[in-house]
Amino acid sequence: MRAKSLVAVVVLSSLALVACGSRAGSSGSTASNAPTSASNNTASDTGVTPAEIKVGSIAGLSSTFGPDTFSASLYGARAYFQAVNAAGGVNGRKINFVECDDKGSGDENVNCAHKLVDDQKVFALAGVTSFVYSGAQYINSKGVPDIGGQPIDNSYDQYPHLYSIYGSYYPRDGGRPGYNGTLYAGTETDRWFKENLHSNVAGVVYYNVAQSQRYANSIINGLQKEGYTVVKEEINLGAPAWDSAVLDLKRRGVQLVFDAMDDGGNAQLCNSIESQKMPLQAKVATAQGMANNIDQIYSASPTCRNLIYSTNGSANYSDTSIPAVAQYQKDLQAAAPDRVAKENLWMMEGYTSAEWLTDAIRSCGADVTRKCVEAFMNNGKGYSAGGLLIPTNRVFVHAPTPPTHERNCLNVTRWQDSANGGKGGWVSQVKDMNTNCFDVPNLPYSAG
Repeated sequence: MRAKSLVAVVVLSSLALVACGSRAGSSGSTASNAPTSASNNTASDTGVTPAEIKVGSIAGLSSTFGPDTFSASLYGARAYFQAVNAAGGVNGRKINFVECDDKGSGDENVNCAHKLVDDQKVFALAGVTSFVYSGAQYINSKGVPDIGGQPIDNSYDQYPHLYSIYGSYYPRDGGRPGYNGTLYAGTETDRWFKENLHSNVAGVVYYNVAQSQRYANSIINGLQKEGYTVVKEEINLGAPAWDSAVLDLKRRGVQLVFDAMDDGGNAQLCNSIESQKMPLQAKVATAQGMANNIDQIYSASPTCRNLIYSTNGSANYSDTSIPAVAQYQKDLQAAAPDRVAKENLWMMEGYTSAEWLTDAIRSCGADVTRKCVEAFMNNGKGYSAGGLLIPTNRVFVHAPTPPTHERNCLNVTRWQDSANGGKGGWVSQVKDMNTNCFDVPNLPYSAG
């Protein structure tokens, strides 16, 4: 299913490794211009009164992986709802945003699910980012719509009341994720680099553990399908030999480097690439690698740092020439100025999850119900969040069998130290993400 499906896999890979010790679907309205009043509002559903709508969120604010790893989407959603409320709410109703910290734990996640559904009686969820979404089955069983912030595990590919920010054509019938445990991804990222950087030799670096190996295999399959010569480098997690791996990549003429590792491993890899003076066209990061702390992670390897590319299906959150991005940045600055330095793509996508839910609520008028919200989510139209998302990538239409090919659109950004007045930032590499599209094969990989 597009490159979006691999995001969950690489996050699980990276964090498991850390734990081991290392178009028109949108109304186009923004938070600042939302309608502010409506008549005849009633207590039309659970969590809905004439004056407010209660929305919940789950994030690992005190996770053992650190306070920032699983919180970005929540901060984005909070910023959107705060702006909506400042503008008068949704058709006269304010959003009461209730947050629960699951501490990155499956047991605590279940507790949060019960707290939000049973005690707080929320109408819906938005901005959720859960390392282990153990409460997903319960939330789904209660018919609570969840427009997710980031799908870390495969729950959003499994349950009908859970809506991934990336859209889905999977059955989502409560059985195994995807098609009986098989998920799919397109090869648009590989195609873009081949056509634009004219590369044909790629390296894939990964750890000698199952999660990392699984994700690496999915990258390798895509690259080989696109005709690349692929050089595989497996790193011993207990005794990593970075220089040896990089010397082999260099000797074999690798032009692009992909990985299935955590930030710490990537930093060490870039340090070695720098010290070995390996010529490189691109160091390719996944969507969650698009973050403002790139300069800190790769502080010792400026040459490699300036070759880091990120590919995804969302607007460049640094490009305020896009009106919707400028609005997002304004709302984030107002709600959480301390988070701007830690901003990443997940934060903006959490913002869009809140916007998607809000537009669904707005479509209901005075009679806000879960049934109405889910009808909006399942209307078969792509959702753009006013220009923050590629709408063709955001749609919920069940395909009985997985498509063998898809036309997938892609945004590409590159970190540049010279951007943002020399402060560093992400620079768009395509003119229009909505027209940077490719007809690509759809390749299977295991849900694990």
